[in-house]
Amino acid sequence: MPQDTPVTLAVIIGAHGVTGEVRLKVFTEDLGLYKTFNDGTLSLKSVRHGSNGMIARIAEVTDRNAAEALRGTELTVPRAALPPLGEGEYYHADLLGLAVVSSAGEAIGRVVAIDDFGAGDVLEIERDAVEGKPGKRFMVPMRVEAVPDWDDTRLVLDPAWVE
Repeated sequence: MPQDTPVTLAVIIGAHGVTGEVRLKVFTEDLGLYKTFNDGTLSLKSVRHGSNGMIARIAEVTDRNAAEALRGTELTVPRAALPPLGEGEYYHADLLGLAVVSSAGEAIGRVVAIDDFGAGDVLEIERDAVEGKPGKRFMVPMRVEAVPDWDDTRLVLDPAWVE
């Protein structure tokens, strides 16, 4: 993924209170590491845990109406702003859209979603379209037994896991 590609770290899901705070659905472990979003148009003043996600104060939002108007807004940073990865680690944004091939190099499809149901990440793979019909989807765990290798251009799937 190019380093200037925006990566979504949170989405504003509504207003909190009357002073302009917003409720967030967060996709990162520590949103507080980042101070500006959306090419510098939104500045994070504070963030805390709430009963329904995170609660944030954004400098440019000063009342409830402004907070409500931002509902659905994604908070993004450039890919280059993310911390470096350790061996075997990955960002979901880097896997989404990757071509999937078998260990023999045969084209299978693309990664279309990543879910975590509690036991680790599960990749949803959509097979390539056939005769104009969309390809079927199947899921595999993101474990070395199923996915022995991946890089920034493709993800290799062990044939035993191909539906």
